Order: sequence, then C-alpha cells, then structure tokens
Amino acid sequence: MPEFAVLIYANDSRHAPDATKEDLKECDEHFDALVASGRMHIAYALTPSDHARTVRAAGTAHGPYHATGQVVAGFYILNARDIDEAIDLASKDPSILTGGGVEIRPVHSGGVVART
Repeated sequence: MPEFAVLIYANDSRHAPDATKEDLKECDEHFDALVASGRMHIAYALTPSDHARTVRAAGTAHGPYHATGQVVAGFYILNARDIDEAIDLASKDPSILTGGGVEIRPVHSGGVVART
C-alpha cells in the first residue's frame, strides 16, 4: 500500500512545550481516530515556529523558513544533544548550497505507532 506524507500547515503548532491536554484535545482525538483506522503508523508534532532556526548560506536565523516560490521538499529527524548541534548537522544540507534552506525545530511528540 502506498504511503503519503501529510505536512500540516496552520497558523502555528498547538504543541507548545507547556501545552495542556485540553490545548491538544482536538489534535489528540484526530490522532486517536487515525490510529484506530489502522492507516497511520508514524506521526510527529512540531513545536511552535518561534522555536525554529533557519540555516542559509549567509548564516543562521531565528524563526521558520519562508520564501516565495519554494516548497517543502522533505522532512527528516536528527538526533542531537541540543538545537545548536542540530543546526551544525543540518547546515550541511545540500539544499542550502542551491539557494534553499532548512528549518530546524524541536519535535514535541510522536513517533512510530504500532501496526496492527
């Protein structure tokens, strides 16, 4: 069966480090429904965009990556001690050398969901 990535675009993530169960109720209900359907087997929630760092050839900036005419071309997860190490690792991404950039944001929660 084919797999599809679902990149969630919203004004921002609800998954702040101090988010309560009530703050995440709708997200959790949707998650639970997808798990129950047997169709979702991996999910990640990102922290709000003010936690993001963007790396370009000119350097690192606070905040998310925004540029007209460019699209999200991929998503990967790094294991790093902290955001500085993640920036160092991601600053070697080849998209930076071709005029693009990468956004680094701590993962709030998620992971592989057991298949039934």
